[in-house]
Amino acid sequence: MTFEEFKDSLRKDKQPPTQLPLLLQALWHDANGNWKRAHEIAQDVDNADGAWVHAYLHRKEGDLGNARYWYSRAGKAEFQGALENEWEHVVRALLASRES
Repeated sequence: MTFEEFKDSLRKDKQPPTQLPLLLQALWHDANGNWKRAHEIAQDVDNADGAWVHAYLHRKEGDLGNARYWYSRAGKAEFQGALENEWEHVVRALLASRES
């Protein structure tokens, strides 16, 4: 799936595409205004990518201390740009990792 296809699914689908891995489903829910569902999914993925999505979600929530903890667990620097840019960056990275 390309980034453009992912974004298109946000507009036309009521649920994330079933073939998406859990973390991309979480980011899909987040983009559709369901932060709670996104967080529920992300907190159950116990790896570096799960921590990265978790960090983004806590940053979006405004809980920067918690976000910093999760960035550290992910081995990522705290994102300094706009939330929309971080969301796109994470989605693109997760989509690319599916192709490798």
